[in-house]
Amino acid sequence: MISPPWERQRLEEIIFWTSAGLSLTCALLAIWLEQYWLVGLPALPLAVYQFVIQPRFYFWLLLALLPLSVEFYLGSVGTDLPTEPLMLLLSFYFIIHALYYWRNYASSFYRHPISLILIAHLSWLCFSSLFSEGPLVSLKFCLAKFWYVLPFFFLAGRLLDDRKRVRRMVWLIFIPLLFVAVQTLVRHASFSFSFADQFRTMSPFMRNHVNYAAMLAAFAPWLAFLIWRQPQKRWLWAAAAVWLIAVYFSYTRAAYVSLFLAGGSWWIIRRGWIKPLLLLGLVGLIGGSLYLLRNNKYLEYAPNFETTIAHDRFDNLISATYKLEDISTMERAYRWVAAGHMVPYHPWTGWGPGNFIFFYEGHTVRSFATYVSDNPERSGIHNYLLMTLVEQGFPGLVLMLALLLGPLFYGQRAYLRKYKKYKTQASDALREELAILMAAILSVVIIDAFLLINDLLETDKIGALFFLNLAIIVNFSRSMPQRHLEV
Repeated sequence: MISPPWERQRLEEIIFWTSAGLSLTCALLAIWLEQYWLVGLPALPLAVYQFVIQPRFYFWLLLALLPLSVEFYLGSVGTDLPTEPLMLLLSFYFIIHALYYWRNYASSFYRHPISLILIAHLSWLCFSSLFSEGPLVSLKFCLAKFWYVLPFFFLAGRLLDDRKRVRRMVWLIFIPLLFVAVQTLVRHASFSFSFADQFRTMSPFMRNHVNYAAMLAAFAPWLAFLIWRQPQKRWLWAAAAVWLIAVYFSYTRAAYVSLFLAGGSWWIIRRGWIKPLLLLGLVGLIGGSLYLLRNNKYLEYAPNFETTIAHDRFDNLISATYKLEDISTMERAYRWVAAGHMVPYHPWTGWGPGNFIFFYEGHTVRSFATYVSDNPERSGIHNYLLMTLVEQGFPGLVLMLALLLGPLFYGQRAYLRKYKKYKTQASDALREELAILMAAILSVVIIDAFLLINDLLETDKIGALFFLNLAIIVNFSRSMPQRHLEV
């Protein structure tokens, strides 16, 4: 039965004045009590209603907020706002939805080798936590890992299952990230693009220049995808120019190298050479490690404490890097050496996820110490493979290598299979799928390169991109049947 117009008008007036009164009351209370979170209280019923009616909205909102999230500390506990609460909310929602509708989930997604590797990695993460030297730390690490993987891989696997939705994802991340880059460049210009003052320009959105440069670099293949789709849009070309300028003035060596590697990987993937080159890289990594360990050869590369310092000019930093006199590089070596001494104590299950920072000081070699070795920021090992080996043992390292390199291998295989199909029955849909696969693979290449000298997979910006890329590679490398159920 349709309500008369005067009744609907009366109802709208009641809702309006009730909302206005509640908003004003909460604003006055917030000022009086100095509890400013009360200002947002009237929005809570609307947020709950939106979550019940259309929970997918929060997934897309989470993507848009990734570049804008702010690191916030509640005492000694750090979190990313507003993204981490949203990740936790979506994780619980996915678990409940999966338990209730599990018969409708596409088994091909979960049986894909990348999905199986990720599930094995999570299982070993939990198992190694049982033998942890710091059980509470490992428990927190595992929980945080799950609320990254559940929304950005498993939920994304259901939502990023066609070309249109992938395009929506790219736009939702691209626009706010471009804003962050522009505001950083504008602020940096006021310091004459000084290398020493760059840390002043990216707050509150980025923790440091490495996180900033890593997100810009890892998203660059997706920006190339947007330009490939709409080359006539000049503003996208202008955005790409701004992007490259932002990467350059991030003064991050890993960003330059990773983008160069991505360019080479594009050529390699199209020729199907990923597998032999990955094997060659692994052989080189193992050979280099054995060379340094033989007769304690690594001790010959200990820095000079007096000359290994921080630098105010980027050209001096580059020069100091190859002379082994850059403090950030040699401080990494200091922690890597400590990690090497920790491995023999727990070679199979490790010291426990998240525990390196609490135990490494007793295993350091003082000849590698630098001016910042007291580590007041409690930063990590700056090498994700070594961190995994120390904290999860050799099985954990094998699974992590599979997780980092598997998407390159299976992504290339799917790309070549689709390309072969495209040559016989060309279509715009297949052509776009090829571009999507390539962008996701190259983004993983860039993130993998960063992880060799940084610990970024547990940050909301890089960790999210990594698992989103994995979900896209899995989806576009399998036959996706028509969905029986919307999330």
